[in-house]
Amino acid sequence: MRRLGWSFTERIRESHSAWPRDTDEPDLEGADLVVSLGSGWSTYWDDVAVPVLAEQRLIRAALDAAVPVFGICFGAQQLSTVLGGTVSRAARAEIGWCTVDPALESGTGAPAAMFEGPWMQWHYDAFTVPSGATLLAQSEVGPQAFVHHRSVGLQFHPEATESIVAQWSRDEGADELAVVGTDVATLLGETRRELDSARRRCDALMTWVLETAGFGR
Repeated sequence: MRRLGWSFTERIRESHSAWPRDTDEPDLEGADLVVSLGSGWSTYWDDVAVPVLAEQRLIRAALDAAVPVFGICFGAQQLSTVLGGTVSRAARAEIGWCTVDPALESGTGAPAAMFEGPWMQWHYDAFTVPSGATLLAQSEVGPQAFVHHRSVGLQFHPEATESIVAQWSRDEGADELAVVGTDVATLLGETRRELDSARRRCDALMTWVLETAGFGR
């Protein structure tokens, strides 16, 4: 998105002080789009309810103001929740490079790039597709992509790079990989093999996301 000329006002979700108090209205002045990224949190953890609910208020304010939202992983779960969906523990974790399948109801709504190769995933939770939204992609674990008017939610990580995956794989991440039967070296090797294809597909996917949000090239 930055290569396409977008600029961002960033908030770090995990920094509680970055979020307004309950009595403050979310500030969306000048915003054309809200992008909500991933997290190591779950939306339903009580000990992080303050920043989680603050972000949900911001997403609700954006939707009410007709500002589209693009959610990735935790961000998609937040978008689903605001729209009336639910988030819960998935039957199993989905960690590594995983393909997603077209949903039967999606028709021609999803771009072909979404299904032309695997995407990086690292999550333990699954969201439901809220009423009024269209499911575009799924896996055995749960929904992977949905669209609601001009907003898009993706469970997978099109933004993943080798450095991002390496960061996720440190410390506790290495332990999480061991639990699912792999290791850091194996995952990073797979990441290097997939990155060129993933970059091309990410570019095509982002063109579609921005077109869905109402912004052409």
